[in-house]
Amino acid sequence: MKIGRETTPKTAISTSDAHTIVVRGKNLCQDLIGQTSFTDYFLFLLTGKPADATRRCVVDATLVAIAEHGFVPSVQASRMTYAAAPDALQGAVAAGILGCGSVILGASETAGKLFDGIARQVDDGVPLDEVVVRVVGELHASRQSIPGYGHPLHKERDPRVEALFAVAREAGADMRYVEIAEAVEAAIFEVIGKPLKLNVSAAIPAVLLGVDFPIKALRGVPILARAAGLIAHLLEESERPCGFALSYQATQQLEYTGVVPAGFKS
Repeated sequence: MKIGRETTPKTAISTSDAHTIVVRGKNLCQDLIGQTSFTDYFLFLLTGKPADATRRCVVDATLVAIAEHGFVPSVQASRMTYAAAPDALQGAVAAGILGCGSVILGASETAGKLFDGIARQVDDGVPLDEVVVRVVGELHASRQSIPGYGHPLHKERDPRVEALFAVAREAGADMRYVEIAEAVEAAIFEVIGKPLKLNVSAAIPAVLLGVDFPIKALRGVPILARAAGLIAHLLEESERPCGFALSYQATQQLEYTGVVPAGFKS
């Protein structure tokens, strides 16, 4: 049964024979191992092109910015999974990564699409201020959240925002999407009346799009970064377990609201 146009699997990423492993046209052992950093290799795998200094610097900064985020739900899921199955590190990492959605980690992709859409309208000749006010108004009217704005702890701007913007600026990145991100921030206050500030989930696509990072791969950056953070948490879990303690703490605040049979006493 044929689904789509292709009937033969094809890839331009890698191949090998008995003596050589080829990745994007390079000999893995001779040209890449010991010759490149992981960030450069990630970008090379993604695009097939060597990374320039600007792109390397910006991507590296975003990976560092988002790798660790405390005991967020993805970390708790990962640690509790490891507590239940310490023989399956990969399962515990996967449990954390599976939580990458519109609220946690995936917001960078959503914000990036928002900025890209705004940029396209500006390219068509509509003034930036006019576009962002309309877009924010439409999102608010349809009761949709504005991805990448507001933070439960950082009521002012997330401190990682300016750090990433500074790196991008100093590295010589295109700051167009940073300008768009800041215009959206101003429009939120103008349209909604709430001072929702930029958070790291908006800063990441703002700087990555400025170095021509593929928009379809934006979610991959927080996924890749968070995998590193999860592995650190799981090593700590193996040495100082708290997975079951997390489960215990949750049950202490648990309130049963369903029906009970006659005579049942909790």
